[in-house]
Amino acid sequence: MHAMSNLPILYVKNGCPWCIEVSNYLDRKKIAVQTVVVSGNAEAMEEMVQLSGQRKAPTMDWHDDVLADFGVDELIPFLKRKGIV
Repeated sequence: MHAMSNLPILYVKNGCPWCIEVSNYLDRKKIAVQTVVVSGNAEAMEEMVQLSGQRKAPTMDWHDDVLADFGVDELIPFLKRKGIV
């Protein structure tokens, strides 16, 4: 398990345009996450699949509340429910 910190985990794939867009959005909003690259990392990919039931990135695990295969348009309401934005 990657939970080395108390930060939400963002699973991404190298070169994924949605992953880049989401990462940039989180940076702009100064929302700290632990980023885990699943590309070429079978253990991290399996962890993401176990959490979300799918293999698409980005996927976020916000303290057991999982948002899978999303873009910024889906992220904003998710963060609003968390009281973050």
